Amino acid sequence: MGAHHTEHVERRDLRETAHAAQVRELTAAGVLEDPAWRKAFAAVPRHEFVPWFFTGRGAGYERLWGEDPDPARRARWLRGVYSDAPLATRLRDGELVSSSSQPSLMAKMLTALDVHDGHDVLEIGAGTGYNAALLCHRLGDEHVTTVDLDEEITESARAHLARLGYRPAVVTGDGARGCPARAPFDRILATCTLPRIPLAWLGQCRPGARILAPLSTGLLALRVRDAAFAEGRFLHTAAYFVPLRGAAGSSADRPGQEYGLPYELVENERFQFMLLLTAGALHPREALDLWRSEGRPGRERFGVTVSAEGQWSWLDDPQGPYVWPLGEEEQRGGG
Repeated sequence: MGAHHTEHVERRDLRETAHAAQVRELTAAGVLEDPAWRKAFAAVPRHEFVPWFFTGRGAGYERLWGEDPDPARRARWLRGVYSDAPLATRLRDGELVSSSSQPSLMAKMLTALDVHDGHDVLEIGAGTGYNAALLCHRLGDEHVTTVDLDEEITESARAHLARLGYRPAVVTGDGARGCPARAPFDRILATCTLPRIPLAWLGQCRPGARILAPLSTGLLALRVRDAAFAEGRFLHTAAYFVPLRGAAGSSADRPGQEYGLPYELVENERFQFMLLLTAGALHPREALDLWRSEGRPGRERFGVTVSAEGQWSWLDDPQGPYVWPLGEEEQRGGG
């Protein structure tokens, strides 16, 4: 009994030490400058939301587990949990369906969300529940709603959250439809890559609300005017997420290769962003010519307009001259 208790205390101490070290590292990296988010990351341990994760690819996936009887494998799990990396947390038929996002990217997104006391936030893509817990710590449970299409994911997230005493609204449903029953919202945060912005979200926002969503391989920050119009620019930050369920394509795609574009451009992150953003509107060669003539623009020079008439991406100015129809029709999804 004594030995078991000692081992339990040692495991707890190792986890607390690793958690504290990560908060220090994120702070040193400059992504936790806001004291409120620094406190949230210090209060919410990632390991409680990632009891296991998968490493490797395809048939070679290996499951690392926090309760593994092998101390070396437990140590690998703990190092992974507190690394600044995304972790595969749920697979189906060998395909990744849910993950725990890279902590530094989470911190950047939460900061960019620009929340204030009293704000009501809708999160699209519940994942492990870790992001919702950070929001609950910052805003209070009653101000946080998280939605996912997959009941297994929402049940797991709800259990993780409850174990630490957080009880936001965890809803199983189509994230593309938002959550009308909990509207209106001041902020909507998506943690899954979208082909376009679901128009239903705008109607569930208060005027002036902010939507932050991964699109192409960037983070789009939209200001909502009303139920029929929102507009905004991309942050400079790169962002790779699991696609909205049912959405076509993947952020891991490398379009352009089949057109014989030079390898260094196929692998150029900034060019890939533009290529994905203008897919279907520009031939890859046209995109390349424009990208070069405009000084190889980064993500922050691009933006998106969402209206009842349609959605457009643009370079520098929503009025043109460089404006393209955006993406495909909305599809079912939730994380």
